[in-house]
Formats: sequence, structure tokens, C-alpha cells
Amino acid sequence: MRAAALPQRSEVPVADTWDVTSIYPDDAAFDAALARIAAELPAAAAYAGRLHEGAGVLADWMSAKEALLSELAKAGTYAMGYYAVDTADQTAAARQERVAELSSQVDAALSFEEPELLAVGLPTLRSWVASEPRLAHYGHYLDELERQQSHVRSTEVEEVLGLAGSPMGTARGTHAILTDADLRFEDAVDSEGRAHSVEQGTIDALLQSPDGVLRKSAWERYADGALSVRNTLANCLATGIKQDIFIARARRYPSSLVAALDGTTVPEPVYYQTLDANVRNLPVWHRFWRLLGKLLGRRAGVWDIAAPLAPNPEIPFEQALEWICAGLAPMGEDYVKIMRCGVTEQRWVDKYPNAAKTPGAFSAGVPGTHPFILLNYMPDAAGLSTLAHELGHSMHSYLAWQTQPFIYGEYTIFAAEVASNTHQALVRDWLMRSQPSRELQIALLLETIANLHRYLFLMPTLARFELEAHQRAERGEPLTAEVLSGILAEYFAQGYSGEMEGDAERIGITWAHFPHHLYANFYVYQYATGIAAAQVLSKKLLAGEPGALERYLGFLSAGGSRYPLDALLEAGVDMRAPEPMQAAYDYLAQVITRLEELLG
Repeated sequence: MRAAALPQRSEVPVADTWDVTSIYPDDAAFDAALARIAAELPAAAAYAGRLHEGAGVLADWMSAKEALLSELAKAGTYAMGYYAVDTADQTAAARQERVAELSSQVDAALSFEEPELLAVGLPTLRSWVASEPRLAHYGHYLDELERQQSHVRSTEVEEVLGLAGSPMGTARGTHAILTDADLRFEDAVDSEGRAHSVEQGTIDALLQSPDGVLRKSAWERYADGALSVRNTLANCLATGIKQDIFIARARRYPSSLVAALDGTTVPEPVYYQTLDANVRNLPVWHRFWRLLGKLLGRRAGVWDIAAPLAPNPEIPFEQALEWICAGLAPMGEDYVKIMRCGVTEQRWVDKYPNAAKTPGAFSAGVPGTHPFILLNYMPDAAGLSTLAHELGHSMHSYLAWQTQPFIYGEYTIFAAEVASNTHQALVRDWLMRSQPSRELQIALLLETIANLHRYLFLMPTLARFELEAHQRAERGEPLTAEVLSGILAEYFAQGYSGEMEGDAERIGITWAHFPHHLYANFYVYQYATGIAAAQVLSKKLLAGEPGALERYLGFLSAGGSRYPLDALLEAGVDMRAPEPMQAAYDYLAQVITRLEELLG
């Protein structure tokens, strides 16, 4: 007997899907928006060579540019809203491609801006900002322009870099299409011989099964699927890494790491201290691996990391939302009301798995839309935690969009992971205090460790892998499938320290499972910094520290109007210092101790 496969997208009830028609009512409106953007490009390009004419012309340009970019962003969100939930839908894929191509044209058409503004001179620009009310909010924009002026190239080079945007997204797109839509996995088999469909939308649930035979079979089949196309996937990732290096060199950065960090104004020491904290605290994970083996009565396998060590209470989506709202009471009544309305009335959330849906979860949207949350919800503690996490991202976006002008509506990933993890910390604390069920308490602790595993083990390990791969490519060394898997297998071997079972080949191919992370260069380390900052800030909120809520809401509302490290410092945490990161690992040790106590 074979377990039922996921439903097709057409079979999913509308009430369980996100409302993409809130952006455009239909494809005709989407087509019209793309036509308007294309039609406005000549008028936008006509500003080239005119920005020196004065404050009024500059204000007109900024207004025209932002209107164009706003419409493009909404069109991109509309296209994403159909493609992300059904990556096998060729019509949806075509929408995505049309937006990507138009985005490259827009980038090229607007590429004259920064070279021309720098030619005008920053003192003159600052005087214009002071004298023209329509430019009054551009002070931070000029600070950023001044900070990055040595990496702004000539108008001609900037135009070429803009045109390169669409083709340079091909490697990431190919990797994602192959793994999310085209790749087929062999069925996993449970201890009673029943077959279970292995898909991107089912793998997490299979790895959380109480059946250890099924967990191992699912892990092997999932890894084997990637191994079957390892050379193609390695070529994609190597191309993506070379693209990072090309952009860094074109913009005159000494390395791709420096280029990526400069985009979020994060100093190199913050990056390295994050990786160092991971290596230094690997013994905490070794302790958990030993506990896991003791509880399983055998040496644990990599496939056992998410094993339910006790009965896992069922938590339907509706119950999860109620508990999340209760747990977020420290954020204030208005905050909770907005969030609840978004989920229950405005259909922010695409809730459940379906065939060819993008795996995992994310929050999306742009100024001018409401937030959109993609889930593959499973009715358990992990599903609840994921919903709380993505709602944290969405409320961060909502407050930034409501507060900031378009130019500052988006924030950096360094800031983003703080909001999502603060949500989880608040909800987790409330549940541990208000729900005395031993089964639920154990489930919550296991979910907490699973979350910390992702943020304080898996992602820092991938960050070490990413750094090594980029540095090898910068030295001109090849990045074959064997090389990439060898790097990652070695790092995981250090992390597992002989305490975990699992063959190196299947462990090493783990990089292939992250097409939406490793192509955003030097992105993944920010999961660790985000959860560390969230631990500090959530404690202040839970303690009712005077001014803590106001400072935190100010951080959320700042959007991109502040540099992330400065905004976090004002909110109450200094991420330039090593203490917050170490405190996160200390919290992990405390959770393991509490789990040991409950499990005896």
C-alpha cells in the first residue's frame, strides 16, 4: 500500500490559499501593469543627463523612479504568488520570466542615477535635500550613496550590470526548478512495508515520523534524488558563486564576502565571530546527539534529528493562530488585531502543502501589497512555530510599509531574522507557562531544539561551506560536485563528532537542498545573528522593561531608514559584541537540560 500523494494545486480550497488577486484582479490587469512599466521606460530614461539641473528635477526624478519601481515590485509579487505554490505551472513560470526580463530592462534604464548624482557632488545634493521638501527624507539615502561611492561605476558599466541581472539569475532558477519541480524521488518505505511519497512538501513530515525506519528511508531517498543530478546542481551552484565573484570584482571589492557584507553595513568581524561561536560551541550539540542516542536506545542517525521523542500533540492551524495571538500579547492589542485580521480576513497565508509547491516557508510582499506567507503547515508544534516565525516577518514588513516612504520600505536580512525569532520566543514562553501538559511541554522543547538546530548548527555550517567555496573559486580552483560535497561532509563530520550515523556522500550533498539560500550570497549566517538578537530583545519585552516595547516597535518600523546594527543597538542589543551570540548557545544548553529533566 502506498500513502496518498499531495493534492494538486487545483484541488486546494480557496480559503486555504493566499489572495493574489488583492494585487491585480486577473492576468489582464497584470499584463496591463507590465505594459505600463515598459511604456514609462523611455520617459524615465529621458532624465539621464538632467539630474544636475536642480532640486526640482531631482525630486521629479525620484518620484517617477519610485512609481516605476513600485509597480514593478507589485507585478513581481503577483507573479511569485502563482509560481511559488505550483512550480510546475508553465504559465506561472512564464509570468516570472517576463517580470525578470523587464526588471533587467528597468535596472539598465535607471543605471545612470548614481554616477550622475556623484558627479553633482554630495555637498550640493545635501543642500538640495535641505531646500526641497519633496527630498527631505533622502538624507539616509545620501549617506548610503556616500558610503558606497567607491563601488559605483560609470553609467555605461552600471547599465551593463543592470542588463546582466536577468541572465545572472538563471543558475539559481535552474537549481530551484530542477529540485522543486522536475526532480522525482523514490518512495520511502516504513517498518510495515508501506510506501510513502517523498516530495519537497512531504520530506519534513516524513523526517518527523515516529517510525525510525521511515525516517531513515525518507532521508536516504531525498539525498539520493539530489545525488542523481549532482553534477548539474554543482554546475549551477558553481555558476552562482562565480556570479557573486564577478559582481564583487566589477564593483571593486576585494572579495565576494566583503561585497555582500557591505550591502548590509555589517563589518567582517561580526561575520567571523558568528562562525567562530558555532565551532566553539559544537560540544553543546555533541551533548544533544548523545542524549538523542540514549533516548532512542541506539546510536542516533542524521535522519533522527527531528524524531518525536514523545507523543506529538496535534495543533490545528486555527488553534495555532489563537495561541500565537495570546503569546504576542506583550506586543500590544493593536499589533495582535492587525495580525489576526491579516490571517483570517485578508488571506495573507497559503497554508498547506500541495504538489510542486515551494518547500519550507517564507514571507513576501512589497510596499503597496499586504504581506504574503507561504507555509506547508503540519498540525504540530513545529507548524505552530513556523507560523509564528513567518508572521514575525510579515508584521515587520507591515509596520515598515505603514511608516516609511517607499525608498525605505525594505529592510536587510540581518534585521529580518530578529523579528521572526522574537515572535517565536514570545509565543514559546507563553506556551511553556500556560500549557502544563507534559506532552506539549516536551513537544515545545523538541521544537525549540529543532529551531536552534537550524539556526545554530545547520545554517552556520552552511555559512562555513559557503565561505570556503567562494574562497576556492576566487583562487581559481574548481567547484565540482565532489569538491562541494567533500567540503560540507568534512564540516558536518566536525559537527557530529562521531556521535551520529550517516554516510558522508548523502550528508555531503546537503548543499543541494538549499537553492533559495546559497544563491543569496553570504545570507545564511544571519539566521544565527537573528536568533541571538531575538533572545536578548524578547527577554526585555517579557520582563516588561520600561521603554522596551516602544524601542522594539521603533526598530520594526524603521524599515531601511537605519543601518541594521545601529537600529538593533537602539532597540537594546549590540550585535557587534560577541556576548549575544554566546548567550544563544547558552540558551540551547538550558533547553537540553530542561528536556533531560522532563524525559528523565
